[in-house]
Amino acid sequence: MKIVRIVQIVIGALIVALGGLWLLQGSGLVVIEPIACVADCEPLVGPSLPWALAGIVALLIGGFLLWRGLKRG
Repeated sequence: MKIVRIVQIVIGALIVALGGLWLLQGSGLVVIEPIACVADCEPLVGPSLPWALAGIVALLIGGFLLWRGLKRG
């Protein structure tokens, strides 16, 4: 079961990092230009409640996965 624990920790850390970025972007603290865009993409400018909420949810899910992976040790 060590593989499951490692996978939980890695995926949890990635989700926490992504959630943190979404939260920062949604609150208007970070502005990043789109990188790989196939349509007419525009950067997120200013606060966005949906992105901030998505970031909070991702932080909670990633934090739970990290907690579960680290707790099993």
